[in-house]
Amino acid sequence: MQNEEAIELLKELISIPSLSGEEKGTGDAIQTFLGRKDIESQRSLNNVWAVNKHYDQGKPTILLNSHHDTVKPNKSYTRNPNEPAVEDGKLYGLGSNDAGGALVSLLAAFIHFYPQQNLKYNILFAATAEEEISGRNGISAILPRLGKIDFALVGEPTLMQMAIAEKGVLVLDCIARGRAGHAARDEGINAIYKALPDIEWFRNFRFTKVSELLGSVKMTVTVINAGTLHNVVPDICTFTVDVRVNELYSNEEIFETIKKSVACEVKARSLRLRSSFIPEDHLLVQAGKSLGLKIYGSPTISDRALIPVPCLKLGPGDSARSHIADEFIYLREINEGIALYIKMLEKIIAE
Repeated sequence: MQNEEAIELLKELISIPSLSGEEKGTGDAIQTFLGRKDIESQRSLNNVWAVNKHYDQGKPTILLNSHHDTVKPNKSYTRNPNEPAVEDGKLYGLGSNDAGGALVSLLAAFIHFYPQQNLKYNILFAATAEEEISGRNGISAILPRLGKIDFALVGEPTLMQMAIAEKGVLVLDCIARGRAGHAARDEGINAIYKALPDIEWFRNFRFTKVSELLGSVKMTVTVINAGTLHNVVPDICTFTVDVRVNELYSNEEIFETIKKSVACEVKARSLRLRSSFIPEDHLLVQAGKSLGLKIYGSPTISDRALIPVPCLKLGPGDSARSHIADEFIYLREINEGIALYIKMLEKIIAE
């Protein structure tokens, strides 16, 4: 697969709307592309995967994974988000940076190794859905069908630096309950006032374990709702808390500490988006270091959180451009990404 082909495929993917849960068109395009390369693929829902030509069940397997769904376009777009355009060395379009560049670069690396014999590892490529919403019909839906995976390379925009750790996410829905009354009289129990001490606790509390890579656990109140009329004391105040968990805590530990520390009712939407870490001495990380790649800890979540084997997050593009208006990726980043993926994998899988 030539670099030009990767860029043309990315243009095609940009042109097909693929919001999370609505990725059928891009799934079709990826399968069609693999078919033109005489590569047999499998599909479940909107997830597409394939293995190298000389797949050997007796060998360990590396997963190359990225996603082909996108968020809704930012309201500040000045361009058609689904119209790919190249200007000044940049490819514009929704999903170009997150994570189309990484997806087509990993696919190019997979195709490079696809026909080779006597590899030390099998290579499994998976283009998956619903990453942007951490949905249950994405990578987690197909993991039982992929067979044993030994470790994974997850393609996300990281400026081709190695995210060896990633924060987990807890989203909490909190409810403070009071009693309604007339605002003109001294009656009722104001649910907003009951919520305030808990909101202050989320603002000020510090978990003691601080990660060298990911820093502290971060808790942020992001949404508050209360009241119906100016003259009615509100009986319910609800608020949402975004919690970013470092690798030194489990989601369960964080959740139990919070429940014991606040008076309001607390419900976690999910405990499945866990923090993750791959050791610096892992052969994937060592291969990257030998090529001059740096390591860091990522504050953003990815499908890495759902893959229960050592994972390295790495890819072309810049996370700071994800979800912005007029999203873009530099063409040189795709070319560099393909070359670096191939060089890294050569150090691991080639005889």
